[in-house]
Amino acid sequence: MAEATTTQKEARHPVDTPMPPGPSLLYALQHVLSMYAGVVAVPLIIGGALKLEAGDKFYLVSAALFMAGVATLLQTVGVWKIGARQPIVQGTSFVAVSSMLAIAAKDQGHEGLQKIYGALIVAGLIGFLIAPIFTQLLRFFPEVVTGTVITMIGLSLIPVGVGWAAGGVGSPNFGQPKQYLLAFITLMLVILIYRFLPGFFGRIAIILGLVLGTLVAIPMGMTDFSAISEAKVFQVPSPFHFGAPQFEISAIISLTICMLVIMVEATADILALGEITEKPADRDTVTNGLRADTLSTAVAGVFNGFSLSAFAQNVGLVAITGIRSRWVVAYGGGILIVLGLLPQLGALVAAVPMPVLGGAGLVLFGTVAASGIKTLKEVDFSGNANMVIVATSLAFGMLPIVQKGAYEHFPAWFRTIFDSGITSAAIAAILLNFLFNIVGRSGEEGPVFSYGPGIGTISEEDEDRLEEEGMQHLRRHRDRDRNAD
Repeated sequence: MAEATTTQKEARHPVDTPMPPGPSLLYALQHVLSMYAGVVAVPLIIGGALKLEAGDKFYLVSAALFMAGVATLLQTVGVWKIGARQPIVQGTSFVAVSSMLAIAAKDQGHEGLQKIYGALIVAGLIGFLIAPIFTQLLRFFPEVVTGTVITMIGLSLIPVGVGWAAGGVGSPNFGQPKQYLLAFITLMLVILIYRFLPGFFGRIAIILGLVLGTLVAIPMGMTDFSAISEAKVFQVPSPFHFGAPQFEISAIISLTICMLVIMVEATADILALGEITEKPADRDTVTNGLRADTLSTAVAGVFNGFSLSAFAQNVGLVAITGIRSRWVVAYGGGILIVLGLLPQLGALVAAVPMPVLGGAGLVLFGTVAASGIKTLKEVDFSGNANMVIVATSLAFGMLPIVQKGAYEHFPAWFRTIFDSGITSAAIAAILLNFLFNIVGRSGEEGPVFSYGPGIGTISEEDEDRLEEEGMQHLRRHRDRDRNAD
């Protein structure tokens, strides 16, 4: 019996292996500090647009943290067929911000929130129901697509890190030299910790960099702890705190489109984590992950949160630390819930200066891009087909990033989809891969397909095999490496 137990433990994948509580808490706190700014930004933006009072804004921030924690636990631990059971940190998505701001422009105050929450509930439920249908697209996600999208995730996040390093967009001191100096000091601290403190300290280099960077910021006069005294000691989010939801058709349509975009990005993040953790995500994993995303969004509409999705910066943290256990991230979900219930603790975490977050963020975001390049290393670049796919998709994805307002004269639905560099690159990569690697010329025997460098005629008995190849493409190169060893 003892031998069987030992064998079972040895066979358990690192993603499913718990770690001791002490290190788990530290690694989890590192995840929380890396994504905190992204969670609180959306409720502050929406609260400001709705012209809410300070107390209501603090309430929205606490509710957003609480729901991010609940969603993270649902995604990591899982319930039934809900949750990818990967080390995924869930946070408030920026995709729906523009649509929610449009609602806020028409109806401010609590009425605007009621229409936003009504639309979120419906959009989340629609996404939950269509998740199994949506993941049929996985056959179109071979390595040339996933590698491109993972690279694009990192590239699209780097401008965010630069904005943080400059002091945060909208800050009165934005872009001043001392902002960049503090970010550079934090960046160098993280790099030096990685270089000279191996093992455990190297794995918590981000959190050490954030703490040390904040300490450096104090004598520079770049910290503000005043929000701690203004926040409540304890607060429990209550259902429909701002009133019963209102279900307006235009708002529902707008946020449902946003939900579909979030699902595309979440699919990319789940596939990226599968690659990074060496536990490739199959269709069931992605479907369950999307169910967690969409259900959490619907529940957030009840408990005064906003749309939720996997945070790409934490994908980078998994890659750079090598800590793959989903149970560590589950601890992070618990920390987020506590921060939501204890607003003063949340305000303390929020006191980390933006440039400090930016310095650490540049390392994290660059790591995501590097992970995508690593995935692309497995792609066959003989000929020019895959080269064209990668080059064109990255260029298309970078367009709305390097040229702000590139699509300002396009319809709102188009901007909702293609203002996201990640979504733009994903759509381009999927379509181009279909054009170059799947669909060929039609012949007498029917349509000609190719899934990889060769071209052949697909028959009915090959259809299932073709789909399975697409679903398991990420798994194959790992198996080859193991056999070679």
